[in-house]
This record gives sequence, structure tokens and C-alpha cells, in this order.
Amino acid sequence: MELSPQILIGPLLRQRHFSIATAESCTGGLIADLITNVPGSSEYFPGGIVAYAYEAKVSLLGVSWDTLHTTGAVSQETVIEMARGARKALNADLAISVSGIAGPGGGIPEKPVGSTWIGLVAPDGEWARHFIWQGDRVQNKQYSSEAALQFVLDYLEGKIT
Repeated sequence: MELSPQILIGPLLRQRHFSIATAESCTGGLIADLITNVPGSSEYFPGGIVAYAYEAKVSLLGVSWDTLHTTGAVSQETVIEMARGARKALNADLAISVSGIAGPGGGIPEKPVGSTWIGLVAPDGEWARHFIWQGDRVQNKQYSSEAALQFVLDYLEGKIT
């Protein structure tokens, strides 16, 4: 049986003495929920911020209005700014962020339903990944959360440079 990323990241974070914070939009706290389902996660998870509206992204995470108006909430630029903000606000070593269009509405040709950006900010770099999920709203939230945790695991296992 394959272990899920949220199980695997804990020992790797502890080994490095790293903490991780979350900044979530479309997943509504699901990433934080998955992390905190693991016993002992309080050792490396100081918290997360759910910032659904533009105003929350700006006031809680420091995302720039210019970024939101220029690239939109579902963009590489926004998720990087979200992760930077969570990392700073929660004094964490790493931060993972997600913003997407869970559906069933809200999509446009350039950003269809299921379009999701995930950002990761660490002491040694900033990265983003883009996905277009094909599920319903609940499935898209689940896929995004799992992909975010896999992104963290890939980083901790040295698979991102």
C-alpha cells in the first residue's frame, strides 16, 4: 500500500527542522485538514490561511491588487504571492498555496473549470505548477489538495531544483 504524501512529508520536515504553512483559496482549508489528520503534525504545521476573496488575499496574504487585476486570482503570480504571504505571516520555512476554479461555473476559455495553480515557496526558491482537473467541484478540490501535498513531497525529496 502506497503512503499518501501527507504521511510522508512529516518525517522529512522533522528531519530538516522545517515548518510548513498553507494558503488556500479553492480548496477551502482541505490541504490544512489533510496535514492535520496526521498525528504529530503540530510539530511542523503552525497553521494555514484560507483566503477565498480578493480582499482576503490582499489583507491576509499581502497579494498585490495589481497582480490580481493583471493576472487574476488563478495565476502563477498570485499563488507565489499567496505562498510568500503565508510563509511570512506564519513564520514558516515552507508554504504551499492553491488557487483555482473548482466549478461547476466560473470558467472562461483561457481558464476553464478545473484550472488550478499551486505555488511553493521555500528558503531556496519559488515554484509553481498548473493543472486542469476534469472532476466535479469536490473532486477538483481533492485533486488540488493531493497535488499540493505531492508538490511538497517532491521538494522535500529533492525532485525540484
